[in-house]
Amino acid sequence: MSTQTPRSPQAGKPAGKPATTKPIPGQPNGPGSWQRGRWVLLLLAVVCAAPIAISYFVYYVVKPAGGSTNYGTLIQPQRPIPDALTVTGEDGKPLKLASLRGHWLMISVDGSECDKACVTKLYFMRQIRAAQGPERERVVEVWLRTDAGKVADVIQTAYPDTNILIADPAQVAAWLPADTGTRDTDHIYLVDPNGNLMMRFPKDANPSKIKSDLTKLLKWSRIG
Repeated sequence: MSTQTPRSPQAGKPAGKPATTKPIPGQPNGPGSWQRGRWVLLLLAVVCAAPIAISYFVYYVVKPAGGSTNYGTLIQPQRPIPDALTVTGEDGKPLKLASLRGHWLMISVDGSECDKACVTKLYFMRQIRAAQGPERERVVEVWLRTDAGKVADVIQTAYPDTNILIADPAQVAAWLPADTGTRDTDHIYLVDPNGNLMMRFPKDANPSKIKSDLTKLLKWSRIG
């Protein structure tokens, strides 16, 4: 008769062998699982930072047949809006230009008297923004005035959606690079929603080509 009890080791199996730990569902098991977790976190960080990088890559690198896509000159390296650049609004109150981040900014620089070239740029910016259809709310027009002179009533009336701001001309010139043989007052500039100056359009620019550049950027980037 066998004297083994239900708690006795079975014949042929060594006593004292530790039991195998079963994996716990839903929990990382082993160093490989923690490594995979770190890769997932890294991937999430890349995805969060990707929108504007992707838009730049598609716009400037992945070019359709026929050559270059952009009309404006890409500013490299990017120049963020200087923290020290404080402007004065139409209400007379100072504010940091960087507070306008979060939108695509089309910027023109001119004196308050606003000659024919100045008015032409303001008109182009208004029409280019309007041509974006439902995407136009992502774009803000900015006129940086280099003095505190009076702006003609007809201009105020014609461009009610333009942010008319007084800025120090030396600070503006240090931030906005001009093309060879030109001044900052000759150009329209584009700033991305992260506050980086990214593009300069040529003197006497073609508004249809500016519109095309902006339309592509708005299409490929979902920020702003």
